[in-house]
Amino acid sequence: MFRCPACGGLLEPVYSVEGSPRGRGVWRYADLLPRSRGPPVSMGEGSTPLVELPRASELAGCRVYAKLEGLNPTGSFKDRGMTVAVSIARGYGARATLAASTGNTAASMAAYSRRAGLKPVLLLPRRGVARGKLAQAIAHGAYIVEVEGSFDDAMEAALRAAELGEVYPLNSFNPYRLEGQKTIAFEVLEDLGEPPTHVVVPVGNSGNIAAIWKGFKEAPLLGLPPARPRMIGVQAEGAAPLAEAWARGLREPVAVEKPRTIASAIRIGRPVNWPKAMRAVNESRGAFIKVSDPEILNAMAVLAREEGILVEPASAAAYAGLLRARKMGLIGEDSLVVVVLTGTGLKDPDALSLLGSDTTRYTAGPQEAVEIVKAIVSR
Repeated sequence: MFRCPACGGLLEPVYSVEGSPRGRGVWRYADLLPRSRGPPVSMGEGSTPLVELPRASELAGCRVYAKLEGLNPTGSFKDRGMTVAVSIARGYGARATLAASTGNTAASMAAYSRRAGLKPVLLLPRRGVARGKLAQAIAHGAYIVEVEGSFDDAMEAALRAAELGEVYPLNSFNPYRLEGQKTIAFEVLEDLGEPPTHVVVPVGNSGNIAAIWKGFKEAPLLGLPPARPRMIGVQAEGAAPLAEAWARGLREPVAVEKPRTIASAIRIGRPVNWPKAMRAVNESRGAFIKVSDPEILNAMAVLAREEGILVEPASAAAYAGLLRARKMGLIGEDSLVVVVLTGTGLKDPDALSLLGSDTTRYTAGPQEAVEIVKAIVSR
């Protein structure tokens, strides 16, 4: 449905006209977005904060800003793509939508589909979705099919089901999804005041890093300053088909049949958008790197306790990747780095529970509680 009939590659919208930002959120950049029939299906997504991280910068040894995508309506960057793709689906007259998901797509797709009056159907890897994300999809009344195997097995089923023509697919092989996600780049350029030298993005199905790079390339069409930051894609060690290929100097990903990582949102072994992601990293002179689960958990703790930012493991992989890239010499101390924190930590309570093992807790009566407070403050 979304592949070139000549080469079989995934399609990509191209713009040649200039536009101007107006309003707020994703649709502030409507001149460089696909046009739907009727008003957009929107909940005010986009316009997320870009915040400086002083203590995380000190630890990393360079200037670091974070794009807080967990503050989108359903708690992740997926809402940027869903507002566009679901608007197109409704305009086409679709009655039902379909997606395979590790969780964030499921929550976002279900919410936006219901808002549009469409029936959401989800294919989820059994026991492979964080509880918070699954609860969101259930709350929105999605029809859920649990697929035995990994996300990649669920994606294969989704591709086959989409070929039936009865449902509108909303995974990132749908190019309209990525068009919404590219607006991250536009907002970074408007809010930062200067072009970043590097942008660090967690990589699962690999659409987001390609979309953000596309946004930087198109930014001058909106009158925004030209910027060509180096794109750093971060994968978990147990699910690193692109990072492994990059390390070996290969042109295609090294498929991972049974991906394993605490970062369920990027627990993907056969990313469908890998050609676009490879092109983005090559064109930007960036890199793919991988980080361990302990590094991810450490990054979650740093962001939560030093900066007050609670993120899910896949988001923390971006900051863990920044620390690893600094050690590898891929990012210098004079760099200005934006890490894209893709989802809120409330999505994955099980992962959060791993951060509380060293928290000091007390049980006391009212008067004893006052004495404990005094003792803590006086230390």
